[in-house]
Amino acid sequence: MNVEMSGPIIVAIVFGVAFVVFVIYAIIQGQRRKLSAGIEDMVGKVAVAQTSLNPKGTVRAEGEIWAAVSEGGKIEPNEEVIITKVKGLKLWVAKKSGQKEEV
Repeated sequence: MNVEMSGPIIVAIVFGVAFVVFVIYAIIQGQRRKLSAGIEDMVGKVAVAQTSLNPKGTVRAEGEIWAAVSEGGKIEPNEEVIITKVKGLKLWVAKKSGQKEEV
C-alpha cells in the first residue's frame, strides 16, 4: 500500500504538532511559577485606612476590611498605607508617604 500525503495535510500535521508542543511548554511553565496565595503575599501591598489608626483601627486591603495596627504614629482615614506584617487576621501598616513607591 503506497500512500502519498498532499501539501495541506503535511502543513496541518506540522501545525498540530507545534500546538501540542506549545501547550506542553505552557503547562510546564505554569507549574514552575511560584504560588502566591494567602495572607503572607499581602506584605508590601497598599491598603487604605478606613478608620483612624492610633495605633489600632481598620484598613481595606484586597477588597476586604482588616484589623490593623499602625507602626509609625497616627494614620488618618482614607490615607494609603503599606502592609509591613501579617499575623493571624491583623495587619501591621506604615504610612505610604514615608516609603518609596513601587513601580
